[in-house]
Amino acid sequence: MPRPPSFFERAWPGPAAVRNWTTPAAILAGALGLAFFVPLGRTGIGWFLGWLIMTVGVVAAVRRSAAELPRAERWVRVGWAVAALALLAVLAFRNAWWLVTFCVLGALCCTALAIVGGRLVRSILFSLVAVPMAAFRGLPWVRKHSQAPVNPGLVRRVVGSVAATVVVLVVFGALLSSADAAFSLMLGALVPEISISTTFQWLFLLAVGGLIAVAAIYTITAPPDLSAVDKPATRSLGLVEWALPITALTALFGGFVAVQFTVLFGGQRHVLRNAGLSYAEYARSGFWQLVMVTMLTVAVLAGVTRWARRDRPVERVLLRILLGLLSALGIVIVVSALSRMYTYQKVYSFTGERIFVMAFELLLGTVFLMIMVAGIRWRGGWIPRLTVGLAVAMLLSLAVINPEDYAARRNIARYEQAGKIDAWYLRALSADATPALADLPDPVRRCTLSWTADDLAESDPWYAWNLGRARARAVLKRLGPDAIGNQRDCVAADQFDLPKTRR
Repeated sequence: MPRPPSFFERAWPGPAAVRNWTTPAAILAGALGLAFFVPLGRTGIGWFLGWLIMTVGVVAAVRRSAAELPRAERWVRVGWAVAALALLAVLAFRNAWWLVTFCVLGALCCTALAIVGGRLVRSILFSLVAVPMAAFRGLPWVRKHSQAPVNPGLVRRVVGSVAATVVVLVVFGALLSSADAAFSLMLGALVPEISISTTFQWLFLLAVGGLIAVAAIYTITAPPDLSAVDKPATRSLGLVEWALPITALTALFGGFVAVQFTVLFGGQRHVLRNAGLSYAEYARSGFWQLVMVTMLTVAVLAGVTRWARRDRPVERVLLRILLGLLSALGIVIVVSALSRMYTYQKVYSFTGERIFVMAFELLLGTVFLMIMVAGIRWRGGWIPRLTVGLAVAMLLSLAVINPEDYAARRNIARYEQAGKIDAWYLRALSADATPALADLPDPVRRCTLSWTADDLAESDPWYAWNLGRARARAVLKRLGPDAIGNQRDCVAADQFDLPKTRR
């Protein structure tokens, strides 16, 4: 018996062999763009520029293949590619490490969707796995392109021109640099310093950029059949299997929400009336537990919607009622979690990370609303893509808000009202918060600016330019070195906050 065809043979055989130099040239452009522009050790505009060059190279190589996609799908792919560029543009304006990390991860996710085009949950997850597979599957295919016949005279002329250009730049650049100190400084800022670590960084980025370009061109030229991934669900759960647990969970949520109304409308007075109940116990611990409850509830709703039978009218009616109630109660839990964290931050302090988690919880609440809307006509295929799009919008909104600057200003307002401030936390904020911290009095200001001043002691090359660091350097230059303190100032600033153990 012949063996059955594999998944790749059935759904993703790949493109046919072609011999031309367009694809290798596009891959080389993308690899060089990442290698020369992306600063691994810094956030900066180079991340956006390198990704833009790679995107342009890929688009030039696949423009004919992409034209065969349906018009709507083509615009969706363009939207994901633009979203990836927008997320990487955040690195030119914000310096908060956690926001930068999520923006880079979000850009990689959007790039996978732009390449593969996942629509439902399974195909979206498949997109994240398919891109690395395509990068290595496409290498033999790309190698065949380089076997195209080449005019020997043209190659000789191109190699000679490149060699002459390098010699001219090296010789005359060295002479002019030694003739004028100002020109030497400008040339040093434009040309990166060559060292062993820099060479390894270039080679790493060259390989990463080349593999991403290979994956994009290989996949878009012959995309996989995602219908083999997004198979129709086998609705195997009858009324007996799902009705009882969902009803019990809805009743449990109803009891919890009934208790929460006291908390939602009682706020601070509720906490103060309960002896032995601190804000930390009430808000912080409860918040993380409610976040976990929210995520598990979304998973339960997705599972029941996918596998529960709805052939009979009684099944459809009961499913709508229970899932609608569960979604509505989930929204109340989201509101309770947000209220807890906001109350906690008002009493203690605002942080960028807590603002991010509140935004994520708000996104989960929006998912509950989308599930309720989809349950009206039993059409929820639009939810996964829209959820990813809302996650991108959430990250871009946080970048616009500048969360660490916002957290710093709220902490300063708390200090002006209550005389309490956590200088050690503010000291760990990125350069985004420096303009706000500059208005603090000593010794708090000297403490909060100490780490940022050390981090910004050396200037950045032009491809690592960042607006947050540029503003911070301008503020530090205006204040002068005498306004920057050290750890002793932070110990002195402990008098303005709750006692803590410092190491």
